[in-house]
Amino acid sequence: MTSSANPREASEEVETRISASSSSCAEEEEDIEYCENSPWVFIPEPVFAKIFFSLEPRDILIAGQTCKRWNKLSRDDYIWRKYFRREFTVDVNIGLKPGAQSWRSEYKRLTDNVPMVMTDVLTNHSHQVLHVSFSHNGKMFATCSKDGFVIVWNSAYPSTIRDSFDMRKLSWKYTQFSQFNQSDTLLLVSGVHFGSPHSTSGEIAVFTVQNGFRLRCRVTNRPYDIFGTWFSDQHLLSGDLNWLAHLVSTSILWLNKANQEVDSEHTPIRNQMYKFYNRNASSIRAITIANCPWLNDEASCNKNEETGVDGPSTSGRNSNDGEEDDRRIGNPLSHYQMNQDQEAEVAYRAGRVFIPDIDLDFPYIPLENHDYASPIHYLDEYRREYEDSYYESSDDCLDDDDDPEDDDMSEVDDLDNLCPKYLIFSTGSKTYTPHQIGFKRIGSVNFPRRLDPGPSLKERIALRERQRELENETPPVEPNWANYESVADRFDRVDKLIDLHGHIIGMGLSPDHRYLYINSRPWPKNYVIRNPLEPPPIAQEIDIHVIDLMTLKKVGTMLRAHKAYTPNTECFFIFLDVCDNYVASGAEDMHAYLWDRYYGVCLAKYQHGDVVNSVAFNPRDNEMLVTTSDDYEIKIWRSLSQAKKLGIQPVGKAVEFRKVKSTRTTTA
Repeated sequence: MTSSANPREASEEVETRISASSSSCAEEEEDIEYCENSPWVFIPEPVFAKIFFSLEPRDILIAGQTCKRWNKLSRDDYIWRKYFRREFTVDVNIGLKPGAQSWRSEYKRLTDNVPMVMTDVLTNHSHQVLHVSFSHNGKMFATCSKDGFVIVWNSAYPSTIRDSFDMRKLSWKYTQFSQFNQSDTLLLVSGVHFGSPHSTSGEIAVFTVQNGFRLRCRVTNRPYDIFGTWFSDQHLLSGDLNWLAHLVSTSILWLNKANQEVDSEHTPIRNQMYKFYNRNASSIRAITIANCPWLNDEASCNKNEETGVDGPSTSGRNSNDGEEDDRRIGNPLSHYQMNQDQEAEVAYRAGRVFIPDIDLDFPYIPLENHDYASPIHYLDEYRREYEDSYYESSDDCLDDDDDPEDDDMSEVDDLDNLCPKYLIFSTGSKTYTPHQIGFKRIGSVNFPRRLDPGPSLKERIALRERQRELENETPPVEPNWANYESVADRFDRVDKLIDLHGHIIGMGLSPDHRYLYINSRPWPKNYVIRNPLEPPPIAQEIDIHVIDLMTLKKVGTMLRAHKAYTPNTECFFIFLDVCDNYVASGAEDMHAYLWDRYYGVCLAKYQHGDVVNSVAFNPRDNEMLVTTSDDYEIKIWRSLSQAKKLGIQPVGKAVEFRKVKSTRTTTA
């Protein structure tokens, strides 16, 4: 008997046969008696389970339509657990995801609810598309490109252009990054100025999104790869870089008002927040803000004062070079009270997969000769936190209100009663390429309401004359900028530095701001850097690291996950994104990749014609993913369930890893 090539036709054929068989039994008394006395009725359930497990899941669902007993057996969670672990290569020590109804429902989620089919291909950009970001309400997304345009799209199918602006009119070379504010009323756009090939000059522009796409303000930003970020709904952070001596510089971070139309020249529009020390030609890059309500706990503050904070790394120290920071005072989801250090140590050493402490190099594990991306290996501590945090949510800092407030809200109120935050950035100490993640805790912020006019012109001239007289008597001594200890009082201290021993090329926060996911291209193990201007060679694979922002410790890693080929001197950002259920990242092998966030397994890869620079999930719909590429295209991927619900005819499909593995197993 030949089987149908189409699974759906095969399913319908089997269903027809089952229906016909049932009708035949109902019509003839002998057949009814035969059906009731069939040996199949009396087969023990363990035998049924063994038979069912030898079938494909599709066949089990068809068999479940035969009778009530078979239907009940076809829903047995023992069988579906085995199917799930077999097809998605999930470790047997990983339990069912908290909140999931059953293994069968999880199998259905990873089959029907993962962005898998391509529903839109947008080709309006005329050059490489570098970045994509969604609004918090999920109704819009913005793309940046080397063609100089920023385009805002409607996310509803089919996606259409809502607004666009050619930033080349403002002497920009191209746009590289965008971010909506929390109320989705403003859009921050970061870009690169025209200039010499080695120029680091950049700028940030803020546009209104509601009631017209209008330019609201412009802010200088140097270097341009600091990107900029929203600090609050009406304030943003920008950067500046000043050189002090050979290989020594300072990065200054500014807090800027998004609305810079003021009634008086004495009303400030920006204020200096931090001034950091940089050595070995490094600088602050890729800044981001995480809302951390658990830092409100007074015990956390006291713990910080007792242990002290670490200054900028001037010797290339790793994150554990001082006392271990064991602050575990709550969780934005569950206020989980951490156990003692002893139990934490047990979690580290007795975990399912051993993950060394942050100061140890991870072993170099090259990819095997296949396309499958490796899974994320979490500490058991991470999954315990996940289980405890599923049932409660106390994240008061992230407002999900769909109705944005007035665009002209008071900036003063915007900075009052701030949720505690972490300023997060990439930096370096051994070489100029970013290889460390820096953390600076932010409590309250004092933004002056009025500028002090200072002395009059006559008083300033007199003061300058006195200074010149003093300088003639005693020439000023130039500070020794290369010696950090002698000038440390002039700079702000970094609370924590974590060295990843590789070139950092991307960062993304989980929706609750609890976990930080980082793309990094590792250095060779035990490589000695002799010249800070000659960074180590980097691997052609990308690692993903996971850091818990409550403990500032690494809780997961994925070694050699996806590909990148550019050398360290030309290395660029590969953006990743995190939603409630999944993690996705671009890559240089012409694909984007997606992993399940809890189970850690890689589920799919998404095809493009060139480097995939950025990915973004719809924050209100985890079943929608947007990818952007150097092939000038923007691709929108939706789940099979969503495509069916919207009546969309897919124009393509992603590569599903379990089917690739299943095919290889069969052919082998």
